[in-house]
Amino acid sequence: MKQKVLQYDAVFEKEEDGGYSVWVPDLPGCCSQGDSLEESIENIKEAIELYLEDADQEQLEQGSSHKDRYFIPVEVASP
Repeated sequence: MKQKVLQYDAVFEKEEDGGYSVWVPDLPGCCSQGDSLEESIENIKEAIELYLEDADQEQLEQGSSHKDRYFIPVEVASP
């Protein structure tokens, strides 16, 4: 059986008290956390797999491939 591989962007944010929060913009509500970056990566992979089990597959196909998407931090002065 041929298995399809999907790729999603995950956003990692370092927490002040340690560890990381992580979420997937293309999968609303799909988020996780971990005490280290490595743990956060493993946890979000598991969260994505669980999310996909219950998701509408046709809808997922539309938002799963953003090869030209870039995340760049932008700083602006606050008034």
